[in-house]
Amino acid sequence: MKPSSFFRFCPACGAARPSLRNGVLLHCGGCGFHFHFNPAVSVSAFLRRRDGRILLIRRARAPGRGKLAPPGGFVDIGETAEDALLRELREEVGVSAASVRFLCSSVNRYRYRGVTYPVVDLFFTARVRSPGTAAALDDVREVGWFDPSEVDAGRLAFPSMRTAWARLREDPGATSGRELPGRDRRGVRGGRPVKGRSGTPAA
Repeated sequence: MKPSSFFRFCPACGAARPSLRNGVLLHCGGCGFHFHFNPAVSVSAFLRRRDGRILLIRRARAPGRGKLAPPGGFVDIGETAEDALLRELREEVGVSAASVRFLCSSVNRYRYRGVTYPVVDLFFTARVRSPGTAAALDDVREVGWFDPSEVDAGRLAFPSMRTAWARLREDPGATSGRELPGRDRRGVRGGRPVKGRSGTPAA
């Protein structure tokens, strides 16, 4: 179900059955309350090391459990996309990025606990500062470094990632970007220590 399907009463006055306009605007005929259902925003990065291999994770949880994905996650309230990317890279794989470049965006549907969230996924490319420290941390089963030419896009968790992967394959200079602006270019403030070294996920 879409998030809007759970609003059976007006959050402001409690009137039953507020209307939904164009699928995105909740309108209460009783008190005039309006609520816009906007998409969530996620960020992720294709991290490349010097030999050209790309860091991918294997997801530990649904949706997409067991599938490959670039490390990343949702932007929290009050965060910029840049700060969210730095945080997620530290939380999921224990690395920080350099030469970050925006790659593309793509729409996605994220099904979680009975709710289908509309999402705009923002994809970046970057170099990883210390490839040997990459480790499987939060919500990650395994991490590995992959030759882009050997990865079937069908192994990626979401259609949006497959779109971004195709764009990455079309752009061999995708990691020649800029330093990502942030309060701590090593990652995020208070980032946890790395717990292990990277392996190569089984096919």
